[in-house]
Amino acid sequence: MLIIDEKIQIVDSEIEFTAIRAQGAGGQNVNKVASAVHLRFDIQASSLSNAVKGELLRHQDQRITKEGVVVIKAQQHRSQEQNREEALNRLRDLILNATAVKKRRKATRPSRNARKKRVDEKTRRGKTKTLRAKVTPHEL
Repeated sequence: MLIIDEKIQIVDSEIEFTAIRAQGAGGQNVNKVASAVHLRFDIQASSLSNAVKGELLRHQDQRITKEGVVVIKAQQHRSQEQNREEALNRLRDLILNATAVKKRRKATRPSRNARKKRVDEKTRRGKTKTLRAKVTPHEL
């Protein structure tokens, strides 16, 4: 059983693992051993609550397909067991990020003094730039 937090748990039978060969360099072993892991987790068919399912399906993540299946490929480690753990950790992080309560933004406004300072600084910079301008003969 994968424990996400005290309220959310996923039964092992809902997570499907497929062993595949890892990509990239790795010498002779990479062509013989299927050490990489594909994790597939169907959100709709899971035992998660409807609220968590909704949050996951609304979450914008490239690992979630249009059909609502989470696909994670782990090939970081040399052993299949370590890659399984890595994939489970990534699934846990994905669910925690999707269900995290977003902090509401408190609307703020700059103070009157801050606005005045900003305008004064703009005026001062404008005067400095005006003084840098080329002097034409009719201005003399």
